[in-house]
Amino acid sequence: MSDYYELLGVSQNATLEEIKKAYRKKARKLHPDIAGEGHEEEFKKVSRAYETLSDPDKRQMYDLGGEDALNGASGFGGGFGAPDLGTFFQSMFGGGASRGPASRARRGQDSLVAVDVSLEDVAFGAHRSIEVDTYVTCASCNGSCCSPGTEPVTCSSCNGSGSVQRMARSFLGNVMTSTACSTCQGFGTVIASPCKECSAQGRTHVRDTIEVDIPAGVADGTRIRMSGRGEAGPAGGPHADLYIEIHEERHPFLERHGDDLLTELRIPMTAAALGATYPLDTLDGTQDVSIKPGTQSGDEVILDGLGVGHLRRHGRGDLHVSIVVETPRHIDSQQRELLQQLAALRGEDGVAPAKDESVLGKLKDKLSGH
Repeated sequence: MSDYYELLGVSQNATLEEIKKAYRKKARKLHPDIAGEGHEEEFKKVSRAYETLSDPDKRQMYDLGGEDALNGASGFGGGFGAPDLGTFFQSMFGGGASRGPASRARRGQDSLVAVDVSLEDVAFGAHRSIEVDTYVTCASCNGSCCSPGTEPVTCSSCNGSGSVQRMARSFLGNVMTSTACSTCQGFGTVIASPCKECSAQGRTHVRDTIEVDIPAGVADGTRIRMSGRGEAGPAGGPHADLYIEIHEERHPFLERHGDDLLTELRIPMTAAALGATYPLDTLDGTQDVSIKPGTQSGDEVILDGLGVGHLRRHGRGDLHVSIVVETPRHIDSQQRELLQQLAALRGEDGVAPAKDESVLGKLKDKLSGH
């Protein structure tokens, strides 16, 4: 079993900076590109020791129980097997092995469009046609970015690999790095004859009409996702998604609470006392509201099923009608006389009753023993 501290030539109390310095010195001597063949295994062991001791958690586990205590934990992706040198050099130098040419085709960006809808639209559902600014796949080149009859040409600088390798100096000496080809931008091909219709983008800007179904019961601020109806991606890339954001307009006399609706009905005091039937404007047209005799201000009449449709299920909410009893502000002499007669008949003419029926009077009677 290897002693990681001994492999790096440091003490068990070494700081992280001392461990890094020791590893760089060892790696510079043992790297296969510098030391030649025959040092691969030794280089792997040194790299494994550095990977463990440079991580505080792994170092603590190693100090407590050696390699067995680590249970195969390793940042090189393969336990304590061979390190992935490509990944290692990519993390050290920002290059790494070439992964092949990149694709020009990319997914388009999602789009968001706000749609103003009325209370009637969200109560019953609606179908709307909306115009959006978007991108569509170029009809001339069909997304290839090339003039009709032509195609991309293999890049002569990278021979189609999309990357070029260069020698760079580092603490390990001269090492080979891989970077995206500047000629083809990493695509591996160049557009020798660009499409004039889309300027080699593979898509064109248009103003399109989208058909949208507004479901009944949808809430204000809801976003409806239309998969694949967003803009087309560059170079024939897939379409993105289109999101429709619902903005519900305020109704002049109906207020929405979930799937229920609230409104007011103002009636004179005579109708509240005697009872009556009044017409009321609703989303379903004019409906008759029956006022029971003795109705008080604040009483509520519920009209079943005249609210907003439930989202994704049958039925609708209710319409709640709040009754407001209005007292006349201006009356003529005849009306005043009639009201005075009514007040006298009901004992409400302002003359104190023979026995105090007020709450205070009842309390006085109780205290006095009457």
